Amino acid sequence: MSESDSTTGAREASGTAVGVALLRAAHQLIDGEPKILHDPVSPRLFDAEVLDRMRAEPGPFRTPGAMALRSHVLARSRYAEDCFRAAAARGVRQYVALGAGLDTFAYRQPAWARDATLFEVDHPASQRHKRERLGIAGIVVPLNLRFVGCDLDAAAPGDALRASGFDEDAPAFVSMLGVTMYLAPEAVDSVFAWAARLAPGSELVFTYSRPPAPGDEDTLAERAAQLGEPWRTRIGHEQLQARFAELGFRRWEFVSAALLAERYFRGRDDGLPAPRRASIVRVEL
Repeated sequence: MSESDSTTGAREASGTAVGVALLRAAHQLIDGEPKILHDPVSPRLFDAEVLDRMRAEPGPFRTPGAMALRSHVLARSRYAEDCFRAAAARGVRQYVALGAGLDTFAYRQPAWARDATLFEVDHPASQRHKRERLGIAGIVVPLNLRFVGCDLDAAAPGDALRASGFDEDAPAFVSMLGVTMYLAPEAVDSVFAWAARLAPGSELVFTYSRPPAPGDEDTLAERAAQLGEPWRTRIGHEQLQARFAELGFRRWEFVSAALLAERYFRGRDDGLPAPRRASIVRVEL
């Protein structure tokens, strides 16, 4: 979630972003092998007492709800990173993480990503918190990473990215995970319109939240609202497809839960379940 200091004053870092990082850290510490997302950096972003408590009292992270949420977070990150790897193999050398939060890809980047330029786009307050945690952990910011402060609710990221060295004439891989639901509908549409103008060969992977069906529990949205980060945008399949067609996107795919289960959760014996439904979209531009 991204908001501007100029409009909100001294805003704190996103609590939901911290929660997502804690789920990734829990996967490293209490789940079995193989790791869906091998992420030795996430645990280092937390104080030792937080990690010690997690190891000693893993129960809260092993409830059905906590494990389902962890599976969702892990699957979306792994899927996006796999898509970027395929894009890099095609020659894409720009990676943009919109609403990057405490994502750690840049700090554990594999050899195939090291000649790419990585852009982390987020609210300045969240970026300050992240850089503080990186400094405490002694994690070096890689030379190919650019921090891009941007208020996605006020403007699409194009101007801020250009000022940070983004090449609009070259293709890019863009991820936007766990972000659309926190933005106003017009802001989400503004991001889609910006993406539609990216160079041919670009790709966007994002997650979204569907309108709840009658009688559905909305636990995740309620928790986010309690943290002061309410969900503001829900999008249905038909609405997304209509907008994609209007914008001229070349091709899009709604990733199925079955694909995620087969690719990342097959044969697990640690009780970590595959997501029951998916909310990931892959768009070719």
